[in-house]
Amino acid sequence: MAKLVTASQFADPDAAYLALVEARRNLSETQAAELDSRLVLILANHIGDLGVLREAIMLAKESK
Repeated sequence: MAKLVTASQFADPDAAYLALVEARRNLSETQAAELDSRLVLILANHIGDLGVLREAIMLAKESK
C-alpha cells in the first residue's frame, strides 16, 4: 500500500497554487464548492488507493 506524500511534488508550487486560485476566480460560493467537489473526485480516482485516500481525508479533517 502506498503512503500519502505530503511534501510538495510540484516543480513550481506557487504556480500550482495559483492555478487552483484562478480556477475558482469569479465563481459563486456554490459554483466553487461544486468545482472543488469534482476536483476532489477526479484526483481521488487518479490516486486509486483507498488507504491513501483515507489518510488524506483524516489529515484534511485534522487541519481545521
